[in-house]
Amino acid sequence: MSHRPRKRFGQNFLHDPRVIERIIGAIAPRPDDHLVEVGPGQGAITLELLKAAGRLEAVELDRDLIEPLKARCAGAGEFTVYQGDALKFDFCSLAGDGRPLRLVGNLPYNISTPLLFHFLDQSECIADMHFMLQKEVVDRMAARPGSKTYGRLSVMLQTRCQVTPLFEIGPGAFNPPPKVDSAIVRLVPHAEPPFQVDDMALFAGIVGQAFSQRRKTLRKSLKTLIPAEAFERAGIDPAERPEQLAPADFARLANAAG
Repeated sequence: MSHRPRKRFGQNFLHDPRVIERIIGAIAPRPDDHLVEVGPGQGAITLELLKAAGRLEAVELDRDLIEPLKARCAGAGEFTVYQGDALKFDFCSLAGDGRPLRLVGNLPYNISTPLLFHFLDQSECIADMHFMLQKEVVDRMAARPGSKTYGRLSVMLQTRCQVTPLFEIGPGAFNPPPKVDSAIVRLVPHAEPPFQVDDMALFAGIVGQAFSQRRKTLRKSLKTLIPAEAFERAGIDPAERPEQLAPADFARLANAAG
């Protein structure tokens, strides 16, 4: 009996073999890789990843998918599935052998942003990440200062990792077809921070507050968080709007306010 996608899990299953081949090519799994798939679903790319690497771990929320997934992958390599919520899962607990993880997944679009932040909080044990996401989210992740799509997500992700959009995927590659276009993105955590952030919580608070009132000048939107002299210390014009500041500018501002 085929598994019907569950709306509450945000399930849209990939079925187009050409797209699957392209995704595997972008990830380029090797036999010594420590691969972890997030939300393998019906295993569209699971078997190919397992055959390439010889070993694969996966985290799947939907219990009903786990046994069919194991049956599909039997004999292809060493395959371990953890039933659990990726938003609460301790991925670094899988890196006990000292090899950094390569995360892969078709992320549920309804919780993609909190998932990305959860992964970044564990970036010390992650080598790279390849995710399928809503194209609009990938556009925001990779946006540059001055563009309409540039915002909190752009700044917070680019502070912690290199963001590279790879290619787009149309709705027809999925069952059921989502109402949006998708895209594959590569995230590589920075080995060395590109700039100093003294207090990540303050930095995140300033970025969030600024973009929650993005039409206001920084002076107005940040008046409860930043004393006026901090702008001068950081060399930032308080009459600017948040989308005019690069991630490094926000870091200077937060460091000056701290």
